[in-house]
Amino acid sequence: MTTESMAGEEAGNDYRQILDQGYLPIREVARSTGINAVTLRAWERRYGLIVPYRTPKGHRLYSPANLERIHAILAWLARGVAVGQVKALLDHGHTPQAPSTDNWSRQRNELLECITELNERRLDERFNAALALYPASTLAEQLLWPLFGDLRQRWQGQFGARLEQVFFFSWLRSKLATRIYHGNRQLGGAPLLLINLGEAPMEPGLWLSAWLASASDCPVEVFDWPLPPGELLTAVEQIAPRALLLYAEQTLDGALLRRHLPRLAAQSPVPVLIAGPSAHIHRDALADLQSAVDPLAAHAWLQRHGLLGAREVNSCSN
Repeated sequence: MTTESMAGEEAGNDYRQILDQGYLPIREVARSTGINAVTLRAWERRYGLIVPYRTPKGHRLYSPANLERIHAILAWLARGVAVGQVKALLDHGHTPQAPSTDNWSRQRNELLECITELNERRLDERFNAALALYPASTLAEQLLWPLFGDLRQRWQGQFGARLEQVFFFSWLRSKLATRIYHGNRQLGGAPLLLINLGEAPMEPGLWLSAWLASASDCPVEVFDWPLPPGELLTAVEQIAPRALLLYAEQTLDGALLRRHLPRLAAQSPVPVLIAGPSAHIHRDALADLQSAVDPLAAHAWLQRHGLLGAREVNSCSN
């Protein structure tokens, strides 16, 4: 046996011993916490938030203490603290208290300004910067979903509203669809099928729901134009998804509520979830069906029912 092969075997043994002590490679940490590897590395390099063990070959391995610290970081981020301020709070042993909205309000206002100026490059830069530092669930809850609400208010009867709407929805669909596409190429298993149940194309809540599922290691397939009610079951039978998510913002047709959706739920071989504000509007009519009032609630429902996650085909190991 050569010196190089002996050294390689010794390094392999050390790697396995460390894994036996409860350490996890970065791909497993990303899967269990929902934080992608790019963000984990940024937290380490830019802010010193986490210091994983590094093998002689440079692979990152995370201890149980590292995982506890990641969850503590997420707790602070969920309360609106900027990522650059978290380390000092953790190092001084503070416990997360009441939410602070200053950081997220500032970021929402920056995105809103980009939208009103129709400045795609600057909008892309601002969002990419946030993507590098925060997990998808935090961005959805603290940044994008509240931004949708701000925009809905802004667009009520304002001149130029349609222009801003088409600009933003087109950008959002392109941005999230690209990430979903690359996520699908890394994942195996049956997809989550998402179909727009409303009449307007490029529904942002639909794409936000799809992105959240994709960020949770779930392959997704999105139909963002509505289908005739009679073709919904056909789509399920041909695609064979793990579940069907139907998303709608506005009020739904009476026949769809009374006949088509109950029949679909009864005949579908996979779980059916009605998501979006329409689930609240029609909460009485949908009482016998599974529903969620927004993308965040839909994501939580999918998690509770074990419908997220997939076998990883290609992975980054350091």
